[in-house]
Amino acid sequence: MPSYEQLFENNRRWAAEKTKGDPQYFERLSAEHNPDYLYIGCSDSRVPANEIMGVEPGEVFVHRNVANLVNNVDLNVMAVINYAVRYLSVKHIIVCGHYGCQGVRAAMQPRDLGILNPWLRNVRDVYRLHKAELDALADQEARYARLVELNVTEQCISIIKTAAVQRSYVNGGFPTVHGWVFDMRTGHLKDLQLDFPQLLRGVQEVYNLTDKDTIF
Repeated sequence: MPSYEQLFENNRRWAAEKTKGDPQYFERLSAEHNPDYLYIGCSDSRVPANEIMGVEPGEVFVHRNVANLVNNVDLNVMAVINYAVRYLSVKHIIVCGHYGCQGVRAAMQPRDLGILNPWLRNVRDVYRLHKAELDALADQEARYARLVELNVTEQCISIIKTAAVQRSYVNGGFPTVHGWVFDMRTGHLKDLQLDFPQLLRGVQEVYNLTDKDTIF
């Protein structure tokens, strides 16, 4: 683990490396911010958004929290989604969970977690919604991995419920919402292949926040 002072030395080397072959790199970076992607992921330091996606700074707008949750009363994530959709006009919103998520594992334990209780209740609600499927899995690790995937899917649905996303899709045909899971054992991303139009139709039956009777 590098020392605190070493972090600044690392930064200087990184900046020098970036400008070595491209003297205008930081000039361009500071000029504009027009990413096509909003990434909502877990705060786990082992899952760095830019690196696992293979993109440069400026190409993805990032929000991270414990267990990659999209809670409609969390003004932080709601502000990020609204800004990304209404002002950056992102074309894709990605929720990325990861196998081995400690937040999801903690939510699986029937015990008092103090200040984490209200936050992780969102994951426990996902477990409750899918209890029959999860309890049918005899292997604890398989159940854990499946809850990670289901949690990502439910957070994608929470994004689709927002007025900003619905209105943008009606008016411009974007953004599309995607669910991913990162596997730290292989370094690979798994696309959960969510049927976004079908999810949107299902959500609109109850959560239609547009001025249209139907999105399609």
